[in-house]
Amino acid sequence: MKRLRRFKEEITLQDRIIAWAKEVRAQAAKLPPGPDRDELLKKVRQAETAMHLDDWANSPGLQPPK
Repeated sequence: MKRLRRFKEEITLQDRIIAWAKEVRAQAAKLPPGPDRDELLKKVRQAETAMHLDDWANSPGLQPPK
């Protein structure tokens, strides 16, 4: 049986998303207005939305139904 190689991430998902978003925003800033730039900015917004959903899902105020 083949075993999966597992490792613990040293950087949190949220930190990786923030770094990626900054990088992509910088790339988008270099592009002229148009569909390519819009697509990059759309991906950044989606990543930020995912980050906010993750914050909400892991918040201490969120309680399981009783």
